[in-house]
Amino acid sequence: MLAHAFLAVTAATERRDRPTPNGLIPLTGNEIQHLFAALISPVHDLAHRLRWSHWRRWHQARARLCHYRRQAATRP
Repeated sequence: MLAHAFLAVTAATERRDRPTPNGLIPLTGNEIQHLFAALISPVHDLAHRLRWSHWRRWHQARARLCHYRRQAATRP
């Protein structure tokens, strides 16, 4: 439960203190967990992990936008 609280507080603080760049979703608890794990046991270098995180958040934002458009188009 302590780990979940850490992730929730970190995500909330990040959303409050830093605006989300255009085209990305805000940092989530899952994304913070992945980044934190990359710092603890690095398989790739940090720059690679940050690029991957940026790509993943961009992809999720794009998928969400497409989903909302499709949902709006099918509503009567």
